[in-house]
Amino acid sequence: MATTQAQVYPSPISVQISAKKKNPLRQYLFPVLLGVFTLIWLIPLFGALYTSIRVQGDLTANGFWSLPREITFGNFGIAWERGKVATYLGNSFIVTMPSLVGMLLLSSLAAYALARYKFKGNMLLYFMFVAGTMLPFQILLLPVFYLTTRLGLYNQFGALILIHTAFQLGFCTFVLRNFMRTVPGEILEAARIDGAGEFRLYWQIMMPLSIPALAALATLQFTWVFNDYLWAIVLISSGDKKPVTAGVAALRGQFITDWPVLVAGALVATLPTVFVFTFLQRYFIQGLTLGSGK
Repeated sequence: MATTQAQVYPSPISVQISAKKKNPLRQYLFPVLLGVFTLIWLIPLFGALYTSIRVQGDLTANGFWSLPREITFGNFGIAWERGKVATYLGNSFIVTMPSLVGMLLLSSLAAYALARYKFKGNMLLYFMFVAGTMLPFQILLLPVFYLTTRLGLYNQFGALILIHTAFQLGFCTFVLRNFMRTVPGEILEAARIDGAGEFRLYWQIMMPLSIPALAALATLQFTWVFNDYLWAIVLISSGDKKPVTAGVAALRGQFITDWPVLVAGALVATLPTVFVFTFLQRYFIQGLTLGSGK
């Protein structure tokens, strides 16, 4: 049986594919480099864990790089009770949860109007939301401080809730508006024909379809608001009302600091954001890859 030319001479595409499969860089070097970079990125976390189980006297006398003479997990209990980390975590949730609900609700309403309705000034209003995300927070410290003082909100949880909600509306509206524009209009038109009102279209159709984008935004915004430090020290002065970031920072002493207790408190403060990302990881990845297949 005679062989064809394709059987004798392999195509360039097959040669390239086989070359990629046999390339040692892709098989061995890249995974090793990724592993090394991952370990380098995790060094601060390992250092924090290593410090949190040591004793301050041993750390002061022998230095960070020495082997611990005593290992203890009591620093976490001290940070939780004496350091009032439990109170600070509760304050952070009091600020974060209403802010998260407010920004997602208001931004979804604004995004739905900007995405599905045509009216004069639509793009101008949209660009105003986008421009708000480019405004540095630092230049607004004095105006915001003056505003909260005049409104009687200084040193109140309401000040942080309103500020976080207002400043994150631009980014949330930007993301949700772009996502809602990808929803086919035929779905909404069919619901209108069946007699659905505008609010029902928004609440029962658009919002369920926007769950991946909402989950991605919820994960990001929870992390940003929960870990905020700038507005916490500007708008809150009472120790019993400080969020966890400002509260843990207040554990530092004037002349000496118990670093194992401080680091243990910081590690405990990171647990809520780790749990949120773990449970919403699937939706978060879906939100990041929206439109990647188009």
